[in-house]
Formats: sequence, C-alpha cells, structure tokens
Amino acid sequence: MTELLSVLFLSLIVLSAIGALVARDLMAAVIIFGAFSFFSALFFAVLGAVDVAFTEAAVGAAITTLFFVTALRRAGERPRR
Repeated sequence: MTELLSVLFLSLIVLSAIGALVARDLMAAVIIFGAFSFFSALFFAVLGAVDVAFTEAAVGAAITTLFFVTALRRAGERPRR
C-alpha cells in the first residue's frame, strides 16, 4: 500500500511541476506550486518523515504560497501618487 501511495504522490508531484512550468498565468503557476509543496508534504508523510512533512506543509504549501500571492497582488497595483 505504501508503494502505491508513493507512486501516486510522485506522479502528482511531477504533474504539478510540469503544470507550474507551462502555466501562462503567474497566479495559476503559484497556486500549482502550492499544490506541488502539498503533494511533497504528503509524500514525506507516507515515507514516515512526519517532521519533514509538517515543515514542508507549513513553509512550502502555506507561507511561501501566501508570500508569492501577496507579491503578485501588490505588483499588480498601481503606485500611489
């Protein structure tokens, strides 16, 4: 069962990496990158590295994605005069 989950999550990781590379919209690429981090966290949990999975979920899937989304939204704003 562990091998099946490993193959599933590795496939999702590869598909999300390709999706993030070919996405034309930056916001879509950032969201797909967040999914990539989430699938990585699940893969680490399947392998038994719960501490690494928790760190990847907190930093990679949550904080980094939030920073990227915030940066994209702020970059799209017009400067104040």
